[in-house]
Amino acid sequence: MAKPLIVITNDDGVKSPGLLAAAHALRGLGELIVVAPRAQQSSSGRAFYGGKRPALKSVVRIGRQQIRTIAVDASPAVVMRYALLLGVPRKPALVVSGINYGENLGSGLTISGTVGAALEAAADGVPAIAVSLETAKEFHTTHSDAIDFSIAAYWTRWMAERILAHGLPTPASLMNMNVPSTATKGTAWRLTRASQQAYFQSLVANGKFVGYDVVINDASLEKDSDIYAVRVDQVVSVTPLTYDLTARVDFKAFAKTLTQRLDGKPQRN
Repeated sequence: MAKPLIVITNDDGVKSPGLLAAAHALRGLGELIVVAPRAQQSSSGRAFYGGKRPALKSVVRIGRQQIRTIAVDASPAVVMRYALLLGVPRKPALVVSGINYGENLGSGLTISGTVGAALEAAADGVPAIAVSLETAKEFHTTHSDAIDFSIAAYWTRWMAERILAHGLPTPASLMNMNVPSTATKGTAWRLTRASQQAYFQSLVANGKFVGYDVVINDASLEKDSDIYAVRVDQVVSVTPLTYDLTARVDFKAFAKTLTQRLDGKPQRN
């Protein structure tokens, strides 16, 4: 029986230490192949764009294992589309996207290319995990060796083992996991929901965007949210996600509202 095929990707680029840490952590769980962007693609979400340069194929040695690697000049979503249609010999059992420099939390998480790659896999019916490590924002678009990915790598393997063994819970399409900077192997984990707050917010000065920063409204922050888990309780956040963005509204009641006259008076035939 063939080993389960695991595709490893990210949005920080094929040379990211976070990607290599994930590959190292997943050794022994199946046949590994890395398919990742050639260069930094942070905050590209599920955007579809790519360059004209051909994909670069090579082999990377991780410990004693040699892992096929394909670097694609494209956004994370296009990279994943390339992986699933052209880059792998069979349908993967799992896609792992990460480990990302910087957490992906709250209502803005779909801005993340890390999450975007996982969403693209999920849309094609492949279970996926997006993994991010809380880091200071000055590291978010770097390949800095100052960041220790070892604990996040431990949690990456922890989650991958369970998804491979049990699958994703219905109707989840992917898992978004965020590891606090203070985490250890003994840190608690929590199932959370994506906060309705925007975690990173743009900063404006003199009519221009000048960056972004974490802005949290503590008074309205949901205690069962991913933001609360990582920033307040400093536990590992595990959020089941689905690409079904349909709002859970009462269709009959809303349809009735839409058929009413704008002045609120009963509609006459």
